[in-house]
Amino acid sequence: MNTTRVTDSPEEAHDWNTADASRRRSAGAPQLHDETLRDGLQNPSVVDPDIGTKIELLHALVELGVDSVNVGLPGAGPRTFADTVRLCREIGDNRLPIKASCAGRTVVQDLAPMVEVTQQTGVPIEAMTFIGSSPIRQLVESWSVDLIRDRTVEAIRFAVREGMEVTYVTEDTTRTPPTTLEALFHAAIDAGAYRLCLCDTVGHATPDGAHNLVSWTRRLIDAAGAEVGIDWHGHNDRGFALLNTLSAFAAGADRLHGCLLGLGERVGNAPLELLILNLSLDGVLPERDRGALTRACEIVADGMHAPVPLDHPLLGTAVGGA
Repeated sequence: MNTTRVTDSPEEAHDWNTADASRRRSAGAPQLHDETLRDGLQNPSVVDPDIGTKIELLHALVELGVDSVNVGLPGAGPRTFADTVRLCREIGDNRLPIKASCAGRTVVQDLAPMVEVTQQTGVPIEAMTFIGSSPIRQLVESWSVDLIRDRTVEAIRFAVREGMEVTYVTEDTTRTPPTTLEALFHAAIDAGAYRLCLCDTVGHATPDGAHNLVSWTRRLIDAAGAEVGIDWHGHNDRGFALLNTLSAFAAGADRLHGCLLGLGERVGNAPLELLILNLSLDGVLPERDRGALTRACEIVADGMHAPVPLDHPLLGTAVGGA
């Protein structure tokens, strides 16, 4: 005779995701940084949208609670400069709660247009100044570590004198030896950089690699006694961009980069909408309005001619959409 008792309600589902709380980072929520209007435009299949679409996207990012946005490379040409000025005016005129950043090479000639943008708009610009650091980049460019360090110091000191906050971006960080990074990071910090951006420029890293690099960088910063933040910027060549970004956060990265719909150079970047979704589901971020996530992605899909994959976890028609 079967004496098993049938309860009125099924047993509550067990969540293996939270079984080992020791693996979960105890620090606060990360900052979110959007690169759709910079790295996203480097995707070979997208269209650079008109300024109206860019302004619409800017407001959508504010609605999502994104902390900072790369509004372009003002040193790249007249149109890019004009769009950067217009976006910064939109931020200033409407007092939008989002920080404007601009990208540029680690040379004064790319930083000077950022200074001009601030002079025209009154909006402070965070300079994201990038330079290749890996042995492969050194070989291709015929650079030495000493040359990279000297250019780093000159450019950052110029930006700091002009009143800009500087994020120092080492391209191909995930394939750069620690001895090189140590020399460059110390030089950047001493010159006045307030953040270091670790880049998986060609999507080389695994989740373990992202964790190892961020942990190593955090130890270097702590040993230097510096108050410097860590950005993580990851590409998706191995399909790890989202997972690597979450791993970098767990290891101590406090600002995470992404592009809506995962757009970006080659196969793209970490998808910002899925990063927000996962951090919200994990309780790291307050829950975001799914409708706002959908609207932001639709602005990009329509304005940049970037079709949404049928199996997109949030928007795809094959999985029922949002």
